[in-house]
Amino acid sequence: MYPLLKERFSKNPRVETINSTFGSECSKFEGCLDTILYINVLEHIEDDGQELSYVYKTLKHGGHALLFVPALSFLFSDLDNDLGHFRRYHKKDFVKLVQHIGFNIRKAKYFDLAGIIPWYIAFVLVKRPITGGKVSLYDKLVVPLIQKIERYITPPVGKNLLLVAQKRIK
Repeated sequence: MYPLLKERFSKNPRVETINSTFGSECSKFEGCLDTILYINVLEHIEDDGQELSYVYKTLKHGGHALLFVPALSFLFSDLDNDLGHFRRYHKKDFVKLVQHIGFNIRKAKYFDLAGIIPWYIAFVLVKRPITGGKVSLYDKLVVPLIQKIERYITPPVGKNLLLVAQKRIK
């Protein structure tokens, strides 16, 4: 995906793309970034606590980390394993981990309640391979409806988890 990312932002002088691990690059940016966004990244990193400490060091005081991860360990499937996931997260444990690094939690919420049962049946019980068509159909039909509902009603659990953390202000 990196070549696509690099091409997309090649003409934007405000964006620097780096094809490397964050840990090997973070010292260049220590204390100077406003926001770091991780979308489906932390579950691929064995030592997620160390990775979050890199994020913390890199952010300015008051900066934000926006973290999107798959949720609920009972949904861990062969597909997660094939994708290189080490884990799925539970909100309480994820909040504790992020707070342990030194962050204040601004928001932590589950979403995609509707995705739990189909995911469990298809990938945990039946162990089906994922197909682009099925994902696309779910994204087109279910996700817009769920987004509208979950905008007003925060579900108690969900297939995914969003956490917004802020580095402490000195």
